[in-house]
Amino acid sequence: MRKIIFILLATISGNLTSAQEIEGIPGEVKPKYILVVHGGSGTMPKENMTPNIEKEYRSILKKALQEGYNVLNAGKSSLDGVQAAIHVLENSPLFNAGKGSVFANSGKNEMDAAIMDGSNLKAGTVSSISVIKNPIDAARAVMDQTEHVMLSGAEADKFAEEAGCEAVDSSYFYTEERWKQLIIAKTKAQPKTSSLNNIEELKTIFGTKDLDFKIGTVGGVALDKDGNLAAGTSTGGMTNKRYGRIGDSPIIGAGTYANNLTAGISCTGWGEYFIRTVAAHRVSALVEFGNKTLDEAAHQVINEIDEMGGDGGLIALDKNGNISTPFSTEGMYRGMVDEHGNISVYIYK
Repeated sequence: MRKIIFILLATISGNLTSAQEIEGIPGEVKPKYILVVHGGSGTMPKENMTPNIEKEYRSILKKALQEGYNVLNAGKSSLDGVQAAIHVLENSPLFNAGKGSVFANSGKNEMDAAIMDGSNLKAGTVSSISVIKNPIDAARAVMDQTEHVMLSGAEADKFAEEAGCEAVDSSYFYTEERWKQLIIAKTKAQPKTSSLNNIEELKTIFGTKDLDFKIGTVGGVALDKDGNLAAGTSTGGMTNKRYGRIGDSPIIGAGTYANNLTAGISCTGWGEYFIRTVAAHRVSALVEFGNKTLDEAAHQVINEIDEMGGDGGLIALDKNGNISTPFSTEGMYRGMVDEHGNISVYIYK
């Protein structure tokens, strides 16, 4: 009876738009909590995707979603949920982040990561780190334990280790597949200096199929039980990158953004274009000021990048639990889990 009276009073006063918002204690709003993850756009061409390889990708995506869901279901924050999910993806050699990071021209792994709290716009990012096992942990440490937003290079590694993040020997990040990709990328960049200047021949010799050197990232966006949004992104960058190149992933507003007023966004793709369009923030701005739905805003941004000559995708989650996952490449590893624990995973369109 108290619940009915409360709903009537709230409706009359204009403080309630839907009686469905009331559950349990009168006046208590319980937003649905949800998590979305991605493992990078581009993906392996469908004709090269074997059932076993696809099973591996789907298994890791599901594990990431389950880990994130367990955290959110326990009442922890969206930041914790995003971090837990990205942990799983960083620990897999299948994705270009953490263990599976690609190699720079120097033959080293240079990793970037970012995390952002939509409730207060706090953020932490790291770039060009090389010894921290889970770069997303380093980004979280920057946000929680410093007054800064971005730290880079060896000093960022040093800080993260002192902050309690696990450090590993650089050999931990070596995978044969990524090393082959570096050799192919170098040959492609300087074909006249190599006797193996036929890329198709190299692909056959090395047995590697993942040759999109600029695409590959992991990320997550979450909405928790308190209605707070968070977003995080982690990447090994671009194969054969030089000159200390940094992509969009650790740049707040470009590859990563979260704002409770609008949405949480994590991007993947050709980073230079996402930086130039300030892609993640543009999605948020189109929702807040452009009178766009989340899906309209997300698709518009990806279309704009495509028209400029770039490609990629993004995942976005708004304060009402709406999801958008547009991409302009052949596929994007992605998945979501709702407040009931229902998991969905997709690879191609």
